[in-house]
Amino acid sequence: MKTKVCSAILSLIAINTFSQVGIGTSTPLAMLDVNGTMKIRSTPIAPALPGYQILAVNQNSGGDFMVAQVNPQLIVDAAVNAINTANANTSVYSAKKTTGITLLSLGLFPTGFRAVDFLQAERTLGSTSLFSDTDNSYTVPTSGVYAIGFSFRYGTGLQAAVLSNSPGVGILRTRAGVATLIDSRAFSGANLLLLSLTISETSLNSLYTLQSGDKITFGLTGSSVLDAGLLGSSTGSFYIYKVSN
Repeated sequence: MKTKVCSAILSLIAINTFSQVGIGTSTPLAMLDVNGTMKIRSTPIAPALPGYQILAVNQNSGGDFMVAQVNPQLIVDAAVNAINTANANTSVYSAKKTTGITLLSLGLFPTGFRAVDFLQAERTLGSTSLFSDTDNSYTVPTSGVYAIGFSFRYGTGLQAAVLSNSPGVGILRTRAGVATLIDSRAFSGANLLLLSLTISETSLNSLYTLQSGDKITFGLTGSSVLDAGLLGSSTGSFYIYKVSN
């Protein structure tokens, strides 16, 4: 009798050690397989996340829900990525031209304004669909307030003369076939006792209200007197992005 009791105890220990236990299922697939809801009456409160793992349920290809450990940082990263994707600013565009600048003129441009021949290939940020190589302009995707910056250095940025016709930089908006200069700034010149100088480098940075479909062109004002050779060694850059509706 004693032998039978010992054998039964050993059998129970073996079953407890090596078998799978199913609750609500006769075919358990894990050491503990629960087919149903689970309630936990009380748990200790963690003072902080570091050092802890989060238990998460993931539905596998077979339709079962498996519990696994998840690093809390993975959840934080996933949330940040989702926010960044949902709130991505698709209006952002910037470009920089460092050599071979040519100024272009169209009949609809105001007198003295010529556009810098920026190209899609000179893009530094943004989608190429926002910019046209045909008319060297940025097309506003949606109406709102936009931050725009435009910088230009003519030649070395310092000329040993006061340039006539007050050349400078300008931002042009074309709406419904009508071109309007929305901002401009002339290069700074000064006559000293024995020397005349022009600081031929300047920039524009401001906020502008634009409408969907507006075309924005970056160029020079009073540019008819500028030397083509110096333009070839000039540099220019711009950025534009929507900041508000």
